[in-house]
Amino acid sequence: MRRADRLFQIVQHLRGGRLVTAQKLGTWLEVSERTIYRDIADLQSTGVPIDGEAGVGYMMREGFDLPPLMFTRDEIVALVAGARMVRAFGGATMARAADEALVKIGAVLPEPEKARIARTEIHAPMWVVSDTDRGTIDVIERATEKRQVLTIGYSDENGRETGRDIRPLGLWFWGKVWTLVAWCEMRDDFRAFRIDRINSVATAGRVFKPERGKQLADFYRVVERSESYEMGPTARGA
Repeated sequence: MRRADRLFQIVQHLRGGRLVTAQKLGTWLEVSERTIYRDIADLQSTGVPIDGEAGVGYMMREGFDLPPLMFTRDEIVALVAGARMVRAFGGATMARAADEALVKIGAVLPEPEKARIARTEIHAPMWVVSDTDRGTIDVIERATEKRQVLTIGYSDENGRETGRDIRPLGLWFWGKVWTLVAWCEMRDDFRAFRIDRINSVATAGRVFKPERGKQLADFYRVVERSESYEMGPTARGA
């Protein structure tokens, strides 16, 4: 059973004010009590009103219900297509999240709409983005959110490699190529790096604070002023 399905089932079992032990939940869902404890903690952290404790049991306060999800035919097609594209072209973590999102949506849809998910014949190839690049995308996405400085090894279009510390600002997907826009501390300027030319990436052990002139909004202004600035698939990151 997928984890998203299991979380949904836990919520269902706790409805109605019943006190249910982790042992019973584990038996019903065929997982260990430790897994149930972890799932309950995750549900509580997202705001699901579950009361109780390990060794005693759990129950859900009255008045909680999953919000109804009603999508049109076109909305379902868009969601499925988007999730499958993320699974094909995104990072490994993004791909798993896209699958779980579809499971969660399908779990609360009426049967006719739920069947439409399986009938949506929109697909994307799985061989475009390499496993290495998927891992790089995940590292960069997390570092961008946490404002972590990254140390990268990068090869330009002529194969020359440089090492540098950068401040990741955003990722762009161009059909087959991902690029990273960052503030390059070596060049003291904005640079765009092709993900498939990043040979190594690791956190530098420090975070950066937003500074005037070095943020994404500033980068956009630079692009608007300079018609020659390259940030797409031909970006060099020199």
